[in-house]
Amino acid sequence: MVVTPTQTTHKNFKGVEKTVFGRGSFSQLDEILAPHRVENEGYFVFLVDNYFKGKALEGQVPVHAEDLTYYISVEEHEPTTDQIDQLRDEILAKKGLPSGVVGIGGGSIMDIAKALSLMLTNEGSSTLYQGLNLIKKPGIYHVGVPTISGTGAEVSMTAVLTGPVKKLGLKCEWTVFNQIVLDPELIASVPRNWWFYTGMDTYIHCIESENGRMNNAYSHAYAEQSMKLCREVYLGPNSGQTPENDDKLMVASMMGGLSLTYSEVGVCHALSYGLSKILGTRHCYANCLIMNHLADYYPEGVAEFKEMVAYHQIDLPQGLSKDWSDDTITQMAHVSYNLPHMWLHAIGDNWQEVITIDVLKDLFRRL
Repeated sequence: MVVTPTQTTHKNFKGVEKTVFGRGSFSQLDEILAPHRVENEGYFVFLVDNYFKGKALEGQVPVHAEDLTYYISVEEHEPTTDQIDQLRDEILAKKGLPSGVVGIGGGSIMDIAKALSLMLTNEGSSTLYQGLNLIKKPGIYHVGVPTISGTGAEVSMTAVLTGPVKKLGLKCEWTVFNQIVLDPELIASVPRNWWFYTGMDTYIHCIESENGRMNNAYSHAYAEQSMKLCREVYLGPNSGQTPENDDKLMVASMMGGLSLTYSEVGVCHALSYGLSKILGTRHCYANCLIMNHLADYYPEGVAEFKEMVAYHQIDLPQGLSKDWSDDTITQMAHVSYNLPHMWLHAIGDNWQEVITIDVLKDLFRRL
């Protein structure tokens, strides 16, 4: 159901400037980058998920002799402010300002590429810019090449970073990629569980976008189509990891990201931020752990989510919270509480009367 928003100021967001979609489109990347190689110091920085080190994709990345390449592991933790600051300082000290940044990987690599492009032109720590429209100067040209579909990071205006105090994105119109390359062939090697977790991130984006005060005809149109594609991929007669479904999932991810951009996420994502900030749980997996227990907030969405979990025999562990101290749960609750934009969307103007630290602690104890 489309809800008429009560806000009087409407979002005016900047979208990705150029998009290429299709199997084999990754081979066009060198041609796409060529006109920009004359800018700044004439070299590109490639940020590639360490998963591809030594694999076929490594030899396909169009790196020139003057370029810098970083293979980045995202297994240990999600992107941090320290990581971005150190990377920025190292690159500028080595070769000066690059012509551009290319991120090749999942949502974390997309966020690192977006954040790095901004911090290469903005002074000080990235902790100074965690929030909305705090960036002072446009970043440099940046390109996103997703190899996992679901996070929507390829189209979002946020680069989510975990800092010493909070987990919050660098969010402004300059965060958005100048170019994205959507090649479904690149997501064929995603491990089965992560194919599910990341795809569910897209599905949850849409459930939360739809069920809140900021939902509107624009966000609804993207969410409706994205969820239709998710259902075909995860519950349809030809569900599973197939080339056809990879095409669908890549488009669903993009549309889910656009839906939440013009609406907002809600309860699941707010709790996920707490889980990720305090325990380091990776975002998409954290969303799945939490969504499993939110039937009183999203009854229809959770019922269908559980149907998808059962259909694909995905094991989501139970009883995790019994090993967490009250102090740990309290810390998670405070991180989640300090996301007013999500609670305003999900609950309404009276959210502070409904959502308290104790309520959030009880929600975490469900896990």
